[in-house]
Amino acid sequence: MHAVFEREVLLERRQYTPQQSNLWDKLSLAQKFATNSLAQFGYDLAFIRHSKSGNIAILLCDDNTATITDDGEISTLASIVIRA
Repeated sequence: MHAVFEREVLLERRQYTPQQSNLWDKLSLAQKFATNSLAQFGYDLAFIRHSKSGNIAILLCDDNTATITDDGEISTLASIVIRA
């Protein structure tokens, strides 16, 4: 039983870094569903921008950027400048 638990922890650790896990906890439920949808296409949660209108999740896939609003609306046409 203990070995199974350790294996699950290792698998979980390979998929999410501690930073991603912290970001995941800050997403709304709608954003989590939308993030899972985009993850199927290779997008990764990069960071969250805080604004007066709510938190916006920023996801990256190669040179592509996607945003997700608090209510789960996805935009792959967002004009966001990513600093290197």
